[in-house]
Amino acid sequence: MKTITQSPLFRAYNSPASTVEPEECVITHATLNEADTAVLALYIIFVLLVGFWAMYKTKRSTVKGYFLAGRKMTWWPIGASLFASNVGSGHFIGLAGSGASSGIAVSVYEWSGMYCLMFMAWLFLPIYIASGVTTMPEYLLKRYGGQRIHFLIAILSLFAYIFTKISVDIYAGAVFIHLALHWDLYLAVIGLLVITAIYTVGGGLAAVIYTDALQTVIMLIGALVLMIFAFVRVDGYSGLKKKYFMAIPTIHNPNSTCGLPRDDAFHIFQHPINSDFPWPGVIFGVTILSIWYWCTDQVIVQRALSAKTMLHAKGGALFAAYLKILPIFIMVFPGMISRVLFPNLVACADADTCRRVCGNPVGCTDIAYPLLVMELLPGGLRGLMMSVMIAALMSSLTSIFNSASTIFTMDVWHHIRPHCSEWELMIVGRVFVLVLVVVSVLWIPLVQMSQGGQLFMYIQSITSYLTPPVAVVFVAGCFWKRTNEKAAFWGLVAGILIGCIRMILDFFFTSPACGHPDKRPGVVSRVHFLYFSLILCFITLVVVVTISLLTKPPAPEQLSRLTWYTRHDKPQSNHVDESVVVVEETDKAPEEAAAEKSKTEAAIASEAGEQKMESRAMCLLMWFCGMDRKRMDTDFTKTTEVYIASLYEEPRMRYVVNANLVLCMGATLFLYCYFA
Repeated sequence: MKTITQSPLFRAYNSPASTVEPEECVITHATLNEADTAVLALYIIFVLLVGFWAMYKTKRSTVKGYFLAGRKMTWWPIGASLFASNVGSGHFIGLAGSGASSGIAVSVYEWSGMYCLMFMAWLFLPIYIASGVTTMPEYLLKRYGGQRIHFLIAILSLFAYIFTKISVDIYAGAVFIHLALHWDLYLAVIGLLVITAIYTVGGGLAAVIYTDALQTVIMLIGALVLMIFAFVRVDGYSGLKKKYFMAIPTIHNPNSTCGLPRDDAFHIFQHPINSDFPWPGVIFGVTILSIWYWCTDQVIVQRALSAKTMLHAKGGALFAAYLKILPIFIMVFPGMISRVLFPNLVACADADTCRRVCGNPVGCTDIAYPLLVMELLPGGLRGLMMSVMIAALMSSLTSIFNSASTIFTMDVWHHIRPHCSEWELMIVGRVFVLVLVVVSVLWIPLVQMSQGGQLFMYIQSITSYLTPPVAVVFVAGCFWKRTNEKAAFWGLVAGILIGCIRMILDFFFTSPACGHPDKRPGVVSRVHFLYFSLILCFITLVVVVTISLLTKPPAPEQLSRLTWYTRHDKPQSNHVDESVVVVEETDKAPEEAAAEKSKTEAAIASEAGEQKMESRAMCLLMWFCGMDRKRMDTDFTKTTEVYIASLYEEPRMRYVVNANLVLCMGATLFLYCYFA
């Protein structure tokens, strides 16, 4: 473990080059004590115990059991998992950093998730459940027919998971571990990834959901404790509103706005041109991105599909939506408080100073949250907050690993080998998780070299360039029966190509440092990425509508139980041949099967001691992975039972759920109006 004197923060303000007043730049010398270490160790042990318990209690030997938790989940673990899957370590670092830099406007990403979760549960999910799909690309395959849309979305999703979501969470976790604890980066991240892979590979979605529920409790307790400590230091919310505007670094250019807080920092609707979050983009652009993420992304929808009934799915979405109220209080406001307490560090405005503080000349707002943890909390609570950050990192990564494994297994591998056995699919799904772990480790050096101070906004911009066409294709497929395969494919291709062009331009023409002239092309400098998402959505929609009206309408089998208007249709035999349900079957007569069983038992009895030991080891491995030898040769495409979920809702509980829908939408509207 490195000592605190090796910290870049410590060296920055104890070097002769620094001209900042020492009393304003005191860096904590606190490290993890025995109490912190004990709390952290108990957390890791408890997570593993919950993971193994989930592995023991759930059936993991089928595709439905492994990838959809047997469709037996209740509302509260679903809601907790939805929240934990979304709120990774990138949220703690990114939201706090954006709050320190620009104010509370970044909270709209959380609040838009509240009403989009309602869209998912009440509008999209009944269609997905009626269609009997396991993955979102599989829905597109059934709805539009053909393979090109299905395969394109599957590959695009995998690339997005690997190069955006995984990188963000690993970077954010690495920032906290390195700046707050000064642990060796590689050993810490590799250790976390190994623990994550253990119960993700062995337990499937059930283990991920139950451990996510535990992680949510830990995250909320720790974050609320830190929030209380932080607000006490600035005399509450009223004190924060006064002191935030005085949080100006000592070294700054008095003739520019660099390093100065925004005048509208406590408003979510900011200037439509000269702000990080222009209000038209906040209202409409963020909604498009949230519809893609909350209504069509595999990570989110997969959790809702695991519900035992429609009401439990809606209840889980409501629970997650209520929890989405909290990030502004437990992440954004603490980031702003960190700027108040450490303006010379968090709000550094000079490139040389920022480079000495955090190694990033663009800015050091990403250190806001870990700096607050190590400076404000006493021993024991620092270990709790370290557990919170690890919980955020692990919960997000497990969700991504499981969902990416599902997409690769069901939409890529099964496409390449359509007649593979269920045994093969289960093995491939687990091996792909291990591949993702290796890719995550190899990605660490690239993340370290990236401009971390801009990473949160950078990921939002990448999402704005690639995902609006996907959202349009899903929305059109679900709610417009006239949409056909040609229209969806060419709309998707046109939108992605235009988005990639803008993304490449962003790579070549980077943002100038504060105070420097902006020489970028107008399409980059003047068109905010949230505005561009609106333009991209409109172009894709025009292409989809035009081609749909000029070509033949889709066949009836591409509509039955696959749109909002046809979700209650009776299942057709040619419609359900790919539905996700597997039963044990054998093509052999009982006498032949019994004879083969006797021969097998005799062969096993005659093996040597070493072979018996190998057999025991193999049995242990098979139990860990939840594999069943009986299903070894079963062709996944020839299963005899079809899973079609019921959309029935018990009347009395339906009224309770719908009442909470109105209450949750009212709370969302209140937040927008109060902070407008």
